Amino acid sequence: MMEKILVLDFGGQYNQLIARRVRECNVYCEVHTYTKFGVDEIKKFDPRGIILTGGPQSVNSDDFSVDEKIFALDVPILGICFGAQLMAKALSGRVESAPTSEFGRTEIDRIGGSRLLDGVSARSTVWMSHNDRIIDAPRGFKITASTANCPIAAMENPERKLYAVQFHPEVVHTVDGKIIFDNFINLCGCARDWQMKSFAAEKISELRSTIKGRALCALSGGVDSSVAAALMSKAIGKNLTCVFVDHGLLRKNEADEVEAVFKNFDLNFIRVDASKRFLDRLSGVTEPERKRKIIGEEFIRVFEAEAKKIGAVEYLVQGTIYPDVIESGLGKAAVIKSHHNVGGLPDHVDFKAIVEPLRMLFKDEVRAVGRELGLDEKIVSRQPFPGPGLGIRIIGEVTADKIKIVQDADAIFRAELESAGVMSNQYFAALTNMRSVGVMGDGRTYDYAIVLRAVETTDFMTATASKIPWEILSRAADRIVNEVAGVNRVLYDCTSKPPSTIELE
Repeated sequence: MMEKILVLDFGGQYNQLIARRVRECNVYCEVHTYTKFGVDEIKKFDPRGIILTGGPQSVNSDDFSVDEKIFALDVPILGICFGAQLMAKALSGRVESAPTSEFGRTEIDRIGGSRLLDGVSARSTVWMSHNDRIIDAPRGFKITASTANCPIAAMENPERKLYAVQFHPEVVHTVDGKIIFDNFINLCGCARDWQMKSFAAEKISELRSTIKGRALCALSGGVDSSVAAALMSKAIGKNLTCVFVDHGLLRKNEADEVEAVFKNFDLNFIRVDASKRFLDRLSGVTEPERKRKIIGEEFIRVFEAEAKKIGAVEYLVQGTIYPDVIESGLGKAAVIKSHHNVGGLPDHVDFKAIVEPLRMLFKDEVRAVGRELGLDEKIVSRQPFPGPGLGIRIIGEVTADKIKIVQDADAIFRAELESAGVMSNQYFAALTNMRSVGVMGDGRTYDYAIVLRAVETTDFMTATASKIPWEILSRAADRIVNEVAGVNRVLYDCTSKPPSTIELE
């Protein structure tokens, strides 16, 4: 049986980060919302440990309740932020609104010995984000860390296998966060045997035994759908047809480039030009979530039409990955953005089943599977490109003119970075819906502003803006305003994720 850690989600903004940190310790974990995963479900899941996430509510709120039997399951439990406060209140501690909220980087001071904080510096930088605080620790708990405004920044009761921190060890700003997760995994007695080498073979075997009939794979040319296609191809061979939909929202020349790559594969490959139908559906639409849902539905309708042409297609294969699932909403967790292949799906889909072989993997795990399958490194390391494409890199209504503007600006920016040898993890140009006054050729202009975005990230769940040399940004900006009609201003986005997202919509 595979050892597992359960991340019990209370609507925290960092829930998938927690899961990612556990996976980095080579232990499998899943995120489940507390409203749908009670004590009976937890027992069936049989975790080696449980992590309670943060959350936006207060544990003292009248409309919040949780089954306190969770704390009597005799497995190690780590409460983080709201999860720590929940543990304190459930076990007769005391939680109150803090006179001074803590947000951002904070210094904690260690107090005595601690199994959870073993190896953490005596004074260490952590990331705080809370309005409430624990005033009295439950009976049997010892306080192991504090801050100037938070007397109980960490506490534990090793005899009951209960541990809690008020700060967020999953965020990179917590300097010793990895040590804390390593310690908790050790306290859970995990063997750390979650490896991608075994995943590919096991998944192919599973698909071969469960998929009986023809399947259509939604192939975008990105790493996720490419790895999904490779897994399915090895599992069901010629019963798989890969359909690449050109929705007209791709980067400049990208449709031709994707076709050129996959025409050389031993696959049934079909390219569909559906750009007009997507543009027609998006006419007049400005709200980001509505755009995502329209694009998601239109993809499905194109795939259904192609399936009818092929005949007897029962399965739709998608390259859905775990961040897609989590960001599209778990229970009462906030929907950050509906991914077109998850939250953007229509209510009715004309397939027997949707197959998502990568649904429980993070991006770097997907890349590892791709390498195990022997995919070319150009595909495995390809920059992420959102399924809705330029539809979410154009603020406001999507039009043919705007698509051309952002395609041309993006091509220039990418070319300048690549020629200068600057390779951020993700970089692109986006089009704002802001117009401003400019001067060109001694005349007044009133044109759009382009936003350039480049980020550094290891997991695509947190990111920092790339510090691109000014001369490169300046050269890209000069080229864009001179070569792209309709643009007279170029801005650089220097915000991190969080609080922003990598994409603009």
